[in-house]
Amino acid sequence: MNKIYYLATCDTCRKIIKSLPEDHDLAFHDIKQNPITVEELEEMYRLSGSYEALFSKKAQLYKSMDLKNKSLTENDYKKYILEHYTFLSRPVFIINDKIYIGNTQQNILQVMKALG
Repeated sequence: MNKIYYLATCDTCRKIIKSLPEDHDLAFHDIKQNPITVEELEEMYRLSGSYEALFSKKAQLYKSMDLKNKSLTENDYKKYILEHYTFLSRPVFIINDKIYIGNTQQNILQVMKALG
């Protein structure tokens, strides 16, 4: 099952979702309404090879908790992502057992190609 993990209140996520091809077969998962499970995060980890790759350093909490001045381990990244949805870099697409993390233009172009 192809999925998108996103935040419904995020303007960038909404804009990306609007631009998706009409006939996509994605299951939508709003990470605020329905927090990601350990199993889902472990699947993302298996596909990406790193919790840090899934972690958003743009999150307000990252700055307010002064995490940039701490040396975080993979276990720390995992713990923070599970503790608060804002730490997941969004959106995360899983399409045909490949993962696409974040909203860079190049990433979204790859998602469009994968869905096309």
